[in-house]
Amino acid sequence: MGQILSIQDGAVIGPELQRIFDRVRESADFMPVWQLEKVMRAELGTEWRGKYQEFQVQPFAAASIGQVHHAVLHDGTEVAVKVQYPGVAQSIESDIRNLMSLISVMAILPEGLFIDNIAKHMKIELGQECDYLREAKCGDTMGRILSQYKEYDVPAVHHELCSTQVLTTQYITGLTIDNCVSLPQETRDFIAESILKLVFRELFLHRYMQTDPNWANFLYNPNTNQIGLLDFGATREFRPEFVNTYFKILDSAAHKDREGVLKFSRDLGFLTGYESQVMNDAHVDSVMLLAVPFHENSPYNFGQQRITRDIQDLSTVMLKERLCPPPPEVYSLHRKLSGLFLLAGKLDSQFNCFVIWQEIRNKFKPFNADPVEIS
Repeated sequence: MGQILSIQDGAVIGPELQRIFDRVRESADFMPVWQLEKVMRAELGTEWRGKYQEFQVQPFAAASIGQVHHAVLHDGTEVAVKVQYPGVAQSIESDIRNLMSLISVMAILPEGLFIDNIAKHMKIELGQECDYLREAKCGDTMGRILSQYKEYDVPAVHHELCSTQVLTTQYITGLTIDNCVSLPQETRDFIAESILKLVFRELFLHRYMQTDPNWANFLYNPNTNQIGLLDFGATREFRPEFVNTYFKILDSAAHKDREGVLKFSRDLGFLTGYESQVMNDAHVDSVMLLAVPFHENSPYNFGQQRITRDIQDLSTVMLKERLCPPPPEVYSLHRKLSGLFLLAGKLDSQFNCFVIWQEIRNKFKPFNADPVEIS
């Protein structure tokens, strides 16, 4: 639950609770060598070490559900081996149930957050993230989809060294977002602009998105001028009807059409049609704020933007007046969009978002019911 709530606005859950959830998101311990050995033997066989020329038992990264090791294959290929902590997948339901009980007793979250819906979505999402075979297929699919865009680098998957709890992919290097803040303005603009384009391309051109907002999933390689993309466990396909209507909402906002935003928000299920005028205004205002960077044909300065703060000011009204939970896709999508705005602000970037939206608008074609072709 901390993984989900750590990306919520401080105005929603409060700064103290926000700091607690931030620590939950960032903290992770390495498993001891004997435990690593047990997992690898169970997943890749008793002779698993022979499948790698080199394998560093000390992980170079760790997260909430697994840790990552550097290894070398017999042909000299460098790979990253992600190993899941034992028991994580089995404990999801009980952990969420226990945390929900704690939240209910402490009454620390507003009713308008519809925390039961977040918990339900989280259980599904975490279950998918714990399936590394699924993640391997998602990585393949994303690599195929994004191969047409030269600014992205998706690591190749080595399927012969993958299982439900072990994932072996190409090892890629680069600068984390935190290490990009001192780069030249032009480079920082390129990074943020490329990630904004990525989000819109994923949603509106391919309706297939990696929804994890964690900045650690992006690595900028100054030698190739590419954005390396990591961790596809939270990748999902979006329903055609959702993408088609969500596009209409954002396009209406980009053209400052408040009535269009209200109509299509009702069509998609953000609103029931019986909300108070205060709620309708707050909802439309929040969407219009999100579209501010796309209003003018000129560079938008994300370093000086107040959009997230202004939306926080509206959140109190929306949490009080909201009659229904948002569409289920919104939980993961809005986490990604929030992360995008924060990333662009972190880099103090400024670029022309108007032309980006026009490019997406010109290429967008309403989707039919055909599923995304998974590799």
